[in-house]
Amino acid sequence: MFRRSFNSFCAGEDKRVGTRTVFVGNHPDSAAEVYIAQRFCDNRIVSSKYTLWNFLPKNLFEQFRRIANFYFLIIFLVQVTVDTPTSPVTSGLPLFFVIAVTAIKQGYEDWLRHRADNEVNKKTVYIIENAKRVRKESEKIKVGDVVEVQADETFPCDLILLSSCTSDGTCYVTTASLDGESNCKTHYAVRDTIGLWTAESIDTLRAAIECEQPQPDLYKFVGRISIYSNSIEAVARSLGPENLLLKGATLKNTEKIYGVAVYTGMETKMALNYQGKSQKRSAVEKSINVFLIVYLFILLTKAAVCTTLKYVWQSTPYNDEPWYNQKTQKERDTLKVLKMFTDFLSFMVLFNFIIPVSMYVTVEMQKFLGSFFISWDKDFYDEEINEGALVNTSDLNEELGQVDYVFTDKTGTLTENSMEFIECCIDGHKYKGVTQDTDGLSQTDGPLTYFDKADKNREELFLRALCLCHTVETKANDAVDGATESAELPYMSSSPDEIALVKGATKYGFTFLGTQNGHMKVQNQRKEIEEYELLHTLNFDSVRRRMSVIVKTQAGDILLFCKGADSAIFPRVQNHEIESTKVHVERNALDGYRTLCVAFKEIAPDDYERIDRQLTEAKMALQDREEKMEKIYDEIETNMNLIGATAVEDKLQDQAAETIEALHAAGLKVWVLTGDKMETAKSTCYACRLFQTSTELLELTTKTIEESERKEDRLHELLIEYRKKLVHEFPKSSRSLKKERGGRERNINARRKHRLAALAWTDHQEYGLIIDGSTLSLILNASQDSSSNNYKSIFLQISMKCTAVLCCRMAPLQKAQIVRMVKNLKGSPITLSIGDGANDVSMILESHVGIGIKGKEGRQAARNSDYSVPKFKHLKKLLLAHGHLYYVRIAHLVQYFFYKNLCFILPQFLYQFFCGFSQQPLYDAAYLTMYNICFTSLPILAYSLLEQHINIDTLTSDPRLYMKISGNAMLQLGPFLYWTLLAAFEGTVFFFGTYFLFQTSSLEENAKVYGNWTFGTIVFTVLVFTVTLKLALDTHFWTWINHFVIWGSLAFYVFFSFFWGGIIWPFLKQQRMYFVFAQMLSSVSTWLAIVLLIFISLFPEILLIVLKNVRRRSARRNLSCKKASDSLSTRPSVRPLLLRTFSDESNIL
Repeated sequence: MFRRSFNSFCAGEDKRVGTRTVFVGNHPDSAAEVYIAQRFCDNRIVSSKYTLWNFLPKNLFEQFRRIANFYFLIIFLVQVTVDTPTSPVTSGLPLFFVIAVTAIKQGYEDWLRHRADNEVNKKTVYIIENAKRVRKESEKIKVGDVVEVQADETFPCDLILLSSCTSDGTCYVTTASLDGESNCKTHYAVRDTIGLWTAESIDTLRAAIECEQPQPDLYKFVGRISIYSNSIEAVARSLGPENLLLKGATLKNTEKIYGVAVYTGMETKMALNYQGKSQKRSAVEKSINVFLIVYLFILLTKAAVCTTLKYVWQSTPYNDEPWYNQKTQKERDTLKVLKMFTDFLSFMVLFNFIIPVSMYVTVEMQKFLGSFFISWDKDFYDEEINEGALVNTSDLNEELGQVDYVFTDKTGTLTENSMEFIECCIDGHKYKGVTQDTDGLSQTDGPLTYFDKADKNREELFLRALCLCHTVETKANDAVDGATESAELPYMSSSPDEIALVKGATKYGFTFLGTQNGHMKVQNQRKEIEEYELLHTLNFDSVRRRMSVIVKTQAGDILLFCKGADSAIFPRVQNHEIESTKVHVERNALDGYRTLCVAFKEIAPDDYERIDRQLTEAKMALQDREEKMEKIYDEIETNMNLIGATAVEDKLQDQAAETIEALHAAGLKVWVLTGDKMETAKSTCYACRLFQTSTELLELTTKTIEESERKEDRLHELLIEYRKKLVHEFPKSSRSLKKERGGRERNINARRKHRLAALAWTDHQEYGLIIDGSTLSLILNASQDSSSNNYKSIFLQISMKCTAVLCCRMAPLQKAQIVRMVKNLKGSPITLSIGDGANDVSMILESHVGIGIKGKEGRQAARNSDYSVPKFKHLKKLLLAHGHLYYVRIAHLVQYFFYKNLCFILPQFLYQFFCGFSQQPLYDAAYLTMYNICFTSLPILAYSLLEQHINIDTLTSDPRLYMKISGNAMLQLGPFLYWTLLAAFEGTVFFFGTYFLFQTSSLEENAKVYGNWTFGTIVFTVLVFTVTLKLALDTHFWTWINHFVIWGSLAFYVFFSFFWGGIIWPFLKQQRMYFVFAQMLSSVSTWLAIVLLIFISLFPEILLIVLKNVRRRSARRNLSCKKASDSLSTRPSVRPLLLRTFSDESNIL
């Protein structure tokens, strides 16, 4: 590194680790004492995982990290090295198939990434070298190169803007490919390089940029540029996000710009953002792992039992060494322990197919293909934004059917985030209406009758504040000299609130005309153009909750205008000014309006010089810049004068209330987490029916706690009081619930008990909880010496017993803390977070399932979510229909895989009792190999993609059906035991049914005797037909695809068996299956036996279906006798829903 002359400007700041120095045009300045060239990465983008040389070893390593694949690899190696009863092909071929399919899929995806990378890396760009435009490939750009970018081109790397074709050095950029925001953002060049418009002039620039090392935050950048000239001292300017042009963004409404590359290739912010998020795992995946452990234990038990019984059998000398199978001398000399271990491994190999290796591939395909149904759903399409739903990860599809808690943002999620200026108050007087003259518009209401009309100068000052205190831009600000009556100016801003306030000022005669060359133009009520020099903008952030501008009038006066939340403004203004405005703010909040307070102060020239110096120094800092600027902002925004307040309406989204009701009816608890005022948020919660008129609200807010001198003591009293009130009510309803539900409740887990109990409890008194951010901080950060350091547990007990919770004045980090707190509750409830803004990203990433709304505050939430939808109303169908079906499908898939493999291996285990535990296989090697790959794989895949056990319309209209599958109900111990016992029963029928058939050794008219391969083939035939027909019985929604794969799989098995046994294969050492299948089917007894065994195996399932149909008809008759007024509702206020139960619809086709 080297020390520059401008270090004297930033006195006290030593050389820091974590910064880089870039010379513009790669021209080191002579003023540098020492220059050591830094090495930066090139501009190649590499999104691919593999190369031609490392694909095979790297892919194999990744695949064998999966337990099932590694297990089958060990089994395969045992078969190769040890004399086992089955050929290595039986486990090697399925393993190779799974590995090959996965490798081909991943290789193809990586080839697509390589192709996309080449399109970007080989793109033509223009570099300024030696005052000439040099054509190069994008990957050849180096840090420090000056790049020329034309209109509508994307930036090839991260650039610092040096100049543009506009006179003020600005350009307009869209970042839709980065964060989804389609509106134009304005970026600025430092004023010292604005005039460098040509390649010749830009090449004369000698400057050095010192900036932070690459980091992924798109909205943060810290740097400074030092411009050298003939003078001794360098000119230093600060650089921020407004100077940085990001790779992937597009230049708009600007002919061309020049920029210097500061981050290239994989160090650009775009590349750093695409390097993945932490992977979330669904409850189904955890269940699969548990089932694998259980079946692995069954496998080890079988192998141990057979090994033990083999040596018990061989304890008799005749059985150990019969006359027809004498041992060799080597076998007699082998250690018995080694022989037992070898036999144990051989039995492991013989029974290894109980572990379904192909299930992983099927599950992955089901998740990947199934996710397209969300993207294809036309009900999720929104004409306003011309987009539908988007699936960012398909690993959590089934988790949508297991949600217990929904955490939602308010603004832009429950509401439209489409702001409309409603009214304002100035010095306690309300102004409402549309006019060009504020005279006579002043109204006083309620207790404010003693106020006179606001002074004319104060009215104009307030309206000027609205026109100046913002970051709004106009699209045609170069051409605007005045406003016309007919045309409305096209305003642009990242916040809809700001545009609403600027348009609100226009209603009262003050029009913002735009910013040009650092000067803001405003047209007043007298049609005069006022011009203000914009000196500094103190940007809004979620911690300060306010923003300010410092402007200079044409008369030379320096003014600070500030707007923000009342909690951020009131402590910084004169106390005597607060009361008159506070009444209006609270009334507007109760009406559901978003409120902002407006203040100002005059700054003396001497004070401004000090402020300007402090801000400039802070902006030049490379370390802790934000903290330093925040401290200065805090000092500046004090001793202000309150002018008034604004009220903006944010309308409730379409069907938001209906969606909330449906979620409650489905047993989900909805929490609203917002940064808004309590009164505004409470009004919205009533409007969207989160709170009912009968709901008793429990408040834990600053207002209720400040009644006592010691806040912690008062908080403790309230917590104890609320807990007693809720616990007193709850046991009664719990007892009634148990009486009502009977013994059924014993079969569900803790989460489902809690959900059902909460629903029954709401049939009595509903309670809602309201808590604000400061009180939550007290709860989470209770002092260690406090006797009430169990605040957190008491708070959770209270919130669990409330039907709805509203958390207001929440910081983004607090939202994530709330979600984490609920996630860690007993029973590990599944959480879902939904929001639309950058302040919701933390809770979206924290929850089990994150859903982003494609809203008007950018696409940060949608970009960081697992799923994104256009509107909040789409959450209803996403959970109640898609989530329900996804869970049922994959749960059935998992249970079915273990079921069919146990059916497959149990006859093999029983066969050992009749062959002296000699490890003789029951099935032919071809059947062992193809059972999971070809004969039984496609029917279950089609079922898991297409099955609709209940009609989608019924699922959305009757939310209570969602409760039937809650708590991972289909993968609990009960269903698992049912499937396991069913497989054990059917496997026993397969084996012993065929065994009794073979009691008559001659099954043909010519007295020809069948052998062991015929025995095994009959068992296998019954097996394949039974497990396939079992799936057909479970199918309720038939399509041509289901028919094709089910009957096609059975036909393929028959065809393959004829083909496999009908030809002499030259590569086989022994043709043990030759003509076995054809000969077997020539016997009428065999046909009858196969049909009879299939029927006996499926009889319990058929009987269960008949009983369900009888019960369904009985339930329908009872339901038709009831009056509509007697229909049960989950909540008293929920609109009447369809009363069809789960069992009612279980057999709808």
